[in-house]
Amino acid sequence: MNKLFTFKKSNLFNMRSSLTLALVCFAMLTCFAQDSAFIRKISDEMLRNGQAYENLRVLTKQIGGRLAGSPQMYKAESWAFELLQKSGADTVWKQSCRVPRWVRGGKDEMWSSEIVSSNNPSRPDARLIKVPYDVVALGNTIGTGPAGVSGELVMIRSFEELEKRKDEVKNKIVFYNVPFNPTYINTFLAYRDAGSYRTQGPARAARYGAKAVVVRSLTHAEDNHPHTGVTNYDTAYPRVPAVAVGIKDADKLALLLEKGKKVIVTMKTYGYFLPDTTGHNIIGELRGTRYPDEIITVGAHLDSWDNGEGAHDDGAGCVQTIEVLRTFKAIGYKPQRTIRFVLFANEENGLRGGNKYAEEAVNKKEKHIFALESDAGGFTPRSFGFTGSPEQYQKVAAWQKLLAPYGCAEITRGGGGADIGPLHRALNTPMAGLMPDSQRYFDVHHARSDVFEAVNKRELLLGAVNMAALIYLIDQYGL
Repeated sequence: MNKLFTFKKSNLFNMRSSLTLALVCFAMLTCFAQDSAFIRKISDEMLRNGQAYENLRVLTKQIGGRLAGSPQMYKAESWAFELLQKSGADTVWKQSCRVPRWVRGGKDEMWSSEIVSSNNPSRPDARLIKVPYDVVALGNTIGTGPAGVSGELVMIRSFEELEKRKDEVKNKIVFYNVPFNPTYINTFLAYRDAGSYRTQGPARAARYGAKAVVVRSLTHAEDNHPHTGVTNYDTAYPRVPAVAVGIKDADKLALLLEKGKKVIVTMKTYGYFLPDTTGHNIIGELRGTRYPDEIITVGAHLDSWDNGEGAHDDGAGCVQTIEVLRTFKAIGYKPQRTIRFVLFANEENGLRGGNKYAEEAVNKKEKHIFALESDAGGFTPRSFGFTGSPEQYQKVAAWQKLLAPYGCAEITRGGGGADIGPLHRALNTPMAGLMPDSQRYFDVHHARSDVFEAVNKRELLLGAVNMAALIYLIDQYGL
């Protein structure tokens, strides 16, 4: 009897466990079906009625490049403020911050000189001609002055080579010829490696007495558009003018130097700083209905370089952010947590907006549970990169099947964005970055080819679909 009783108790326990497991599985399947249906509702609304592409047309064609402190920056701020209101934000406000005011000041030029003659260069009929190169000054650099800077070009292929040849560069112009590594499938890795020659190269060359710097543009593109971007001076050494050169012209210069030719180049740039001015993060908010003190941030940076329209970098992210807001309102979604839609100031040459947002969050003791950024272009969405605890990552990774039908078939460890990085560092806020297909991004990044026509409407909207889906899931289930 005791054995039989024990056996029956065991059976009863197993039956209860099985029933509990079945109920849990049923609940999970029900939630999955409900979430899948709601994300489909988001997608249908965006793909049928999305306004992101037309909003981008206005931002790029009517306003254009939006460098911090420029008149176009203020036009973009007004545009964003009004559009957030029109798209249905409960509240819209401007968060002020001081931003740098670097001015390009004129058309950047560079040329080499050659003596040509029908016979002998020493004959009287010899003439001096200029061979022009397509260049653009690096952001935050000083100008050369009206007379320009001339000097012999010294080609450097790595910082290790610079150290070995440091005695050769005094009073010369250093040419960093470091191509993108073509073997990286993720082109941001190529940008990471080659990018240090733009950001650090001028300062490191100045340390050894170089009078100016030329940097090979950071791109895989087969065109000759030069790509600008910020550089960082070291206050311990003189500031020197610096330009990026188109890659076809970079190859021409490299070929001459590899043949043992002595190349003399002249640069003329006109960059200078005006005093800092006031810029603004433009913020719209949907107030949470259940946990209003828990904040989810989604955003992009409103500024761009001045030599293009800033369509992919980061106009795409701005209009995707606003599209998430518009869609939530259009389908009647009432978030449980407060969602903030932030268009950050001055990411490109100062990061003042992102720093200010984090500073105020700390000062106000706000509870930020998640931040998402779109700053990798408006191409087809492929994945999210997530930074948080292992447990948080596992929770987000479990939603991969819900996102995969719309493009983001992978959720990887590590990711975020420059503007939400300060929030993460200050409050340990989990963060993620939308990662579209990267193969064409650096064709246009920081170049005059970053224009509205380079953006595909459907790819742009699909990125916004994935952003909205992830925000919805975190709003529903937290982290």
